[in-house]
Amino acid sequence: MENFIVDTPRLVLIAADREMAEAGLTDLSRLSKLLNAGIPKGWPPPLNDEDALRWFLDRIVINPLELGWLMWHIILKDNGSGKRLAIGSIGFKGLPDENGITETGYSIMEDFQRRGFASEALEGLLKWAFAYENVKIVIAETYPDHEASKGVMLKNDFVFAGQGSEDGVVRFELTRERYCSQRI
Repeated sequence: MENFIVDTPRLVLIAADREMAEAGLTDLSRLSKLLNAGIPKGWPPPLNDEDALRWFLDRIVINPLELGWLMWHIILKDNGSGKRLAIGSIGFKGLPDENGITETGYSIMEDFQRRGFASEALEGLLKWAFAYENVKIVIAETYPDHEASKGVMLKNDFVFAGQGSEDGVVRFELTRERYCSQRI
């Protein structure tokens, strides 16, 4: 059985299954129980609006084999009171394509930004993804003026790769070769 939990020094990443995706849309109390973590006021994290959450739910319903290649919840192991707390989400837009390319994205609740949590979560998720030999490149896109997002990518050895898939968006990428060479 595959591992759908990633442990980092301060965080636990949990791949969202169908039940978690449904609870994220309709019942945050249930999501809290499923994650064994508190859900902060204002949930979900930025850019994870209802449309995005429905997209993830639809994908996991259509193809349960995409588990791990969609949304992961970012759980802070100790929020200062000895309790776990959901602080964001991270994930991919689906399985790697025929060229071994997959796209990642992440979002942290505003109260937890600028503390290195997104960088740590991305580092953990990249380790998980590159454990699969078919993953050759992980890409990420952001707006050119979104310095925090670019910083997360650069801390994880991504390099600028040019224009993104939409107007006004830029792309960064991390190849398997670069990932492996930076970790020797």
